[in-house]
Amino acid sequence: MEILSREVTASGLYKISSTDGSFFIRLEYLVSLSKEDFLMNDSFDETQSQEILDAGLVTACECKAVDYLSRSEQSRTGLLKKLQDKGYEREYIIRALDYLESVNYLSDERYCRSWLNTRKINHAEGRGRLLSELLGRGISKEISNKALDEFFSENDENEIAIRCYSKLLRKGKTGEKLIASMIQQGFSYKITHLLIKNNGTLPED
Repeated sequence: MEILSREVTASGLYKISSTDGSFFIRLEYLVSLSKEDFLMNDSFDETQSQEILDAGLVTACECKAVDYLSRSEQSRTGLLKKLQDKGYEREYIIRALDYLESVNYLSDERYCRSWLNTRKINHAEGRGRLLSELLGRGISKEISNKALDEFFSENDENEIAIRCYSKLLRKGKTGEKLIASMIQQGFSYKITHLLIKNNGTLPED
């Protein structure tokens, strides 16, 4: 490979024009080739050329990932799937996502906070259901529980339970069906039993 020109962009990427085509690379994606060697030389052997091309493919994954992240917070698992669906190779995706996590542009913790705060707008769900939903989105149990601790420190689960209970009553749920629906929404049998016993209210602590 012969490098014909290099141009650094505002985002820290290098726009490369070469005998193998034009593409962008982030120097952090070079493995054995040092940044200095890359910047000071214009001719590279077959092994070095492949490494540069691989770095370009990782950079392409990064750029597409950043495009998704610019629209909304993403989970690592969800972003991996979206990029695979677009035809990017898994090995390149993983390297790009590792980098984005290292610079805190991709964060499962932030994704959890964003998802929970959006979810609560149209759903009244307890911790059990929310935990199941987060785990199903590929979030680790540790991160999920930490996010839920934070969420319920700001949102009273009892108040959410009352809202869910009232909504189910309006849908005609009673008796065992009401209990089953409350538990399915992530609330404990104890809270559900107290709501039924106290006609939709919960006793003060």
